[in-house]
Amino acid sequence: MRQFDYEIQPIPLRTVKITDNFWKYRIETNRKVTIPYALKKCEETHRIDNFSKAGGLIDDDIKPNLPYNDSDVFKIIEGAAYSLSVKRDPQLEKYIDEIIRKIAAAQEEDGYLYTTRTINPKRPHLFAGRKRWKKVSTTSHELYNMGHLYESAIAYYQATGKRVLLDVAIRSSELIDKVFGPGKNESTPGHQEIEIGLIRLYRVIGDEKYLKLAKFFLDVRGPNGYEYNQTHKKVIEQDEAVGHAVRATYMYSGMTDIAALTNNKDYIKAIDRIWDNVVSKKLSITGGIGSNIKLEAFGNNYELPNMATYNETCASIGNVYWNHRLFLLHGDGKYFDVIERTLFNGLISGISLEGKSFFYPNPLASDGQYSRSPWFDTSCCPSNLTRFMASIPSYIYAQKDDILYVNLFIGSAATVFIDEKPVVITQETDYPWNGIVKIIMNVQESSDFTIAIRIPGWTQNRPVPSDLYLYLNESNEEVNLKVNNNSIDFINEKGFACIRRTWRDGDTIEFKMPMPIRRVVAHEKVKNNLGRVALERGPIVYCVEGIDNKVDHVFNLFLDDADNLTSVYHKDMLNGIVVITGAIHYLKNGENEKVEKDFLAIPYYAWAHRGKGEMTVWLIRDLKAYKSSKLASK
Repeated sequence: MRQFDYEIQPIPLRTVKITDNFWKYRIETNRKVTIPYALKKCEETHRIDNFSKAGGLIDDDIKPNLPYNDSDVFKIIEGAAYSLSVKRDPQLEKYIDEIIRKIAAAQEEDGYLYTTRTINPKRPHLFAGRKRWKKVSTTSHELYNMGHLYESAIAYYQATGKRVLLDVAIRSSELIDKVFGPGKNESTPGHQEIEIGLIRLYRVIGDEKYLKLAKFFLDVRGPNGYEYNQTHKKVIEQDEAVGHAVRATYMYSGMTDIAALTNNKDYIKAIDRIWDNVVSKKLSITGGIGSNIKLEAFGNNYELPNMATYNETCASIGNVYWNHRLFLLHGDGKYFDVIERTLFNGLISGISLEGKSFFYPNPLASDGQYSRSPWFDTSCCPSNLTRFMASIPSYIYAQKDDILYVNLFIGSAATVFIDEKPVVITQETDYPWNGIVKIIMNVQESSDFTIAIRIPGWTQNRPVPSDLYLYLNESNEEVNLKVNNNSIDFINEKGFACIRRTWRDGDTIEFKMPMPIRRVVAHEKVKNNLGRVALERGPIVYCVEGIDNKVDHVFNLFLDDADNLTSVYHKDMLNGIVVITGAIHYLKNGENEKVEKDFLAIPYYAWAHRGKGEMTVWLIRDLKAYKSSKLASK
């Protein structure tokens, strides 16, 4: 039995049924469209054939593949597993079983699994190196791939009860444990992920060697390495988010797991310091991270460009993984404030509404150069989205003893057990378009426990848990909470409205959050956004596109503080959205004249669905400061 762990535990996704108008469509599209589409792309690009070739099942002439292509197949299997946990699909399960057969065939006798080498050991891909593990600290991705293998194997085993892929994972982990460790091969994994996979194996298998090996792979990092892969310092000495953003968030997630499972105070202090740095200096308004477009990396403090930002979709997914773990560790709603901002904005912008085209970067401005792509040579983002979208139900609720947390406002029903008694909690809501959430409790017998409902920071005049962004127009409207139609006072504990009472069958909670249109400004040290303003409503960040605004350039739209704005729901536009409209100003004739123009803004996540064109999140508010910022950014 583990001595330590997260005190708060998520409610498993298999016990959560999504009924939400906003998310049900997204999750069903992932199940019906994106997962089959991604598998087909893996066939077309020979990612699946690579396993058949490595296993001697086919004789086709296949060139050595990219060293991380195996991981795409593993991630899609993980996504399929989560989907199968919620809804049985015999055809999909049969197809995945066949892929697993090919993966098992590709595994070498001692447990080694890396198709780019096995297909042609004498001439693997240049990134792989001529010998096993030779480039594990730089470009080979041998350990990175195995981390994704372990995650997919566990997910598929838990979804179906089938052990074939899990046994493949265990054989691989046995080999890695023999090769790596103190006094053995002490190479640093070049791309973090193996740590998360090993920790998940530890949770399922129970063997502490997996936990020790995961911690070894973290502790062996640094000092005197590179910021790019976070080997510049020992992990417990790091205090700033630097380097490749996806590698970083995967590492921070693994560190948080280790902190929880070993009660390691040094790890806790380090991840808390790094988190403070991200949310106070390196977070885009959409929740995106990793602004450095050349290195797919975190930029300097307050370096948050708009058109030139990167904000990789995988980094947003990694940011959710990390913040979810921090919530489970600390129990503070501020982590879900970051999750919600990322989830509703910078993350789902990475996949189109129809589920077949993707963004790798997610910029905050475009002059028409960006459009979603059907696939990429390096397709980590599409494959990552398949597994993340399928896992969304697991983020809605959590439990600590007799406290039931409502973290996200998503129409759903979940079954939990409190004091061994079944409780069904149901949410009904049109969030994010309105702020009314109805929660219905179904209990077999009256039971005394606490419901903790997150109070979003945006309802408390706090866009993010720092001073990085501020609302210009503070709202005096407060959230309102009723139980059985009676208004009640509640205790705000770490960002949650906590209601403790004896719950009876049919008890109903109504949680109402005002949703005025908010104007957001960035910290003065964010030079690219001096003199600019952004728009939000509820959890949604807005942008303007050229197709909706009949002007020469949307970058010349000028939003005066006195301009009146309204919101309206359009059910037939972009799958149903609330837009922001009004009459604002436009700069013309060399920025010397302001003329009034009708204006329309849409949710950021929905941009680029109607062809290429201009887009911006940040609008001009102060002409003098705006001109200064343009000079400063050159």
